Amino acid sequence: MNKDLAIYLQALNSTNCGVIITDNTQRDNPIIYCNKAFETMTGYSTDEIIGHNCRFLQAQDRSQSERKKLRESINNGEDCKVEIRNYKKNGTLFWNELFISPVKNENGEIIHFIGIQNDITDKKNTEHQLREEKHSVEKKITERTKELTDKEAFLSSIIQTVRESLLVLDADYRVLSANSHFLSSFKVTLDDTLGKVLFELGNHQWDIDQLKELLTKILPTNNPVVDYEVEHHFPHIGKKVMLLNAYRIEFEGEYKDRILIAIEDITEKKELDRRKDDFLSVASHELKTPLTTIKGLIQLLQRMAPNGPTDKFISLLDKASVYVDRLNILITELLDTSKIQSGNIELHKDPFDIDTLMRDTIENLSMANSSYKISLSGNTKATVNGDELQISQVINNLISNAIKYSPEADKVDVNMNVVGSFIKITVTDYGMGIHADDRTKIFERFFRANNIQKKFPGLGIGLYVSKEIIANHKGTLWVESEVGEGSTFSFTLPIMKKENDGK
Repeated sequence: MNKDLAIYLQALNSTNCGVIITDNTQRDNPIIYCNKAFETMTGYSTDEIIGHNCRFLQAQDRSQSERKKLRESINNGEDCKVEIRNYKKNGTLFWNELFISPVKNENGEIIHFIGIQNDITDKKNTEHQLREEKHSVEKKITERTKELTDKEAFLSSIIQTVRESLLVLDADYRVLSANSHFLSSFKVTLDDTLGKVLFELGNHQWDIDQLKELLTKILPTNNPVVDYEVEHHFPHIGKKVMLLNAYRIEFEGEYKDRILIAIEDITEKKELDRRKDDFLSVASHELKTPLTTIKGLIQLLQRMAPNGPTDKFISLLDKASVYVDRLNILITELLDTSKIQSGNIELHKDPFDIDTLMRDTIENLSMANSSYKISLSGNTKATVNGDELQISQVINNLISNAIKYSPEADKVDVNMNVVGSFIKITVTDYGMGIHADDRTKIFERFFRANNIQKKFPGLGIGLYVSKEIIANHKGTLWVESEVGEGSTFSFTLPIMKKENDGK
């Protein structure tokens, strides 16, 4: 690496300001570099940032006027400064003071943008507090007292009526409140619970290492713990699998030394999921054998067709073969899902040329979908170390979905490029798009959006399998979409380092 460049990179990683660099020559101006301070500020790692457009930091908060100002400045190639609301990986809001500046080449063309970020959340909070202090002190105290009283009564009502075990703890983890569902579920009395340290309840049956780790992370960080799974064997009630959510109790933005814990008993659900996965695995394996036999018999009939077979005879055999192939794909996806859930999915990694794989896959899909134009742009000249068949499966799935869910369109655009030490593949369709509520669930197992369940057949596992495959290859898969404007699915894969890279 060039010595001067190494010094510059070391300097960038030493600054407290977040620094990003985007590639304006590529589609959607993706991020190709970020420093350590930007990782710390956002909570994302470099691998999760590279390839994204900066707007992903605004999450669903897309109506900010500052976004329009940024777009105009980028389109006009101008410097720009904005204060914009961003969201960390854990969903926490932070205010970002952002400076962007274009970088031009010797021909005056804008090839990059540099963004400098400062977290000004404390400044914004201070400004808000100063505005609040303009109000009458006596009125504020009266209103605050009433509000706290109302919230305490409201919280108490929730704790007692909700059908989930709820606890309120103080800073020393002593139980201040427990609802009736907790008492009945864990076979304890109120007298034996209130005022006791959680870890000492029921003759120390709550002395759980995972639980201690969870709670000791809450008070210092102010961050909630969401869907933390704990498995424990209780002496009197047996084995329990619990889903824990824990929050600091907050009043007007100020955190108090109180912890609210919600405990959901998912023991039966986990057992049902296990049985369901076992059933899927066994059923899929059992279906494979007769299906293979049926496929072989159809092929045999096609070869043994009588002289001068009728068009109807040939058509029926061809249709049977097509439907057997479709069923075989569904069973394969079910098997993949079962393997992923059990952790038994296998990777057969070897170096392969990603550009060749993309061209071959698209050529085959184009032949099978002659009414659609599948255009491929860009190139990477990169080698990827991975399971070529699984990556081909992901590409097939994304492009097939793009065709399937855009029946009124006649084209799909595919682009590939290098972003940092990754290759980035994007598949863009011009179909119905995905609702914001569905985008957060689209990669879940068996999830299907409400507006497509009746119109389009499927099991809702293709994207789940694809995301797991990409994750197993140390990449990321995501979607950007607006209803009525189509969807763009993107994924990244790390480029295989050469032995003489020296990186």
